[in-house]
Amino acid sequence: MFAQHVVDLAGWVASLDALVELIAGRFGRVEPRRRVGAYLRGLLAGLERKNGWTLAEHAGAVSPDGMQRLLRTAGWDVDGVRDDLRGYVLDQLGDPAGVFVVDETGFIKKGVRSAGVQRQYTGTTGKVDNCQLGVFLAYASPRGRALIDRELYLPKSWTDDRSRCAAAGVPDEVGFATKPELGLAMLERALAAGVLSGWVTADEAYGQNPTFRRWLADRAVPFVLATRSDDLLTCPDGRRHEAKALAALADPDSWERRSAGDGAHGERIYDWTVLTLAPAGLPAGWGHWLLVRRQIPSQINPASGKDPELAFYRCAGPATTPVPELIRVAGARWTIEECFQTAKNEAGLDQYQVRDYRAWYAHITLAMLAAAYLAVTRAREAEKGDLQPAPTLTAMV
Repeated sequence: MFAQHVVDLAGWVASLDALVELIAGRFGRVEPRRRVGAYLRGLLAGLERKNGWTLAEHAGAVSPDGMQRLLRTAGWDVDGVRDDLRGYVLDQLGDPAGVFVVDETGFIKKGVRSAGVQRQYTGTTGKVDNCQLGVFLAYASPRGRALIDRELYLPKSWTDDRSRCAAAGVPDEVGFATKPELGLAMLERALAAGVLSGWVTADEAYGQNPTFRRWLADRAVPFVLATRSDDLLTCPDGRRHEAKALAALADPDSWERRSAGDGAHGERIYDWTVLTLAPAGLPAGWGHWLLVRRQIPSQINPASGKDPELAFYRCAGPATTPVPELIRVAGARWTIEECFQTAKNEAGLDQYQVRDYRAWYAHITLAMLAAAYLAVTRAREAEKGDLQPAPTLTAMV
């Protein structure tokens, strides 16, 4: 017989109440402090849609005015809650093997009035679409993973039009910043908070950016950053080669078949090799490498006639870093995609109906907090040997 699982609803409710209490000091008045608890419970409930109307109805309100006021004008410290969120995740999920991951995701929108919206490429749909883009920082460890910071990307079409910015509530001091610059702003906050210990990984939009790499190296933060096949790299002998050319020069016996971690369809197995690069500009005692990932034959359709796909990563860290550690960090980049999926599907990250700049940050921060609660709850249940799904508040309220 299978052991019967006892659902600890009281414990789940108490944990959520404790989380609301953790951020209570960020609210100057009782009314928004109470409403934020109702907002979080609505985000965690099993509602088909999670917007101002449905969250208000779930809370027993007759209109969405209170919820909209919470996001747009209520007196609370949105960035302070962000800081509490980051601390909560690191306290609950922190581990020496933790990795920080930077990436962006899109929020599909109609119209032209939502802050930062324009037609631009988003991986959410895999094409150019009318959307907002948010740049996020996630933390992933063996205990769990969650989003811990966020920035709204404002294209130049917005920052060059200050009247349009004013209409959407964008502060006058907010100017144009590239996605790598937004990523660095979040890493800077993590560093200032004393929690940026461990590796950083990101895709090639960040790995190709010299300023992004230099910031990490100057602060002795090790990294594994994806880069393009035509990235020009300097070898120890001073010669420069494109990444794909270096991969072709690799000793055939140097390739190792290893897992990059679990994916949606099981372990992600690839062939890997590492080539040494010149360590110029890095901290003393550090190494600099090109990590190359190659598809294995079973991943290729023989009828396609295609060569195995290659992926490339610039890596820098302590010279004694073993190759499996670089592979582990490279594989951790995909955890942020799982964070996006969880936050959107289970905590309403993308289900907002606000156009205002401040309201975007308010909703996104609270949705991230709700998703972090789910991640922490899953970690606690797993540590008890319980593999049950994380709670939804349909059963809790």
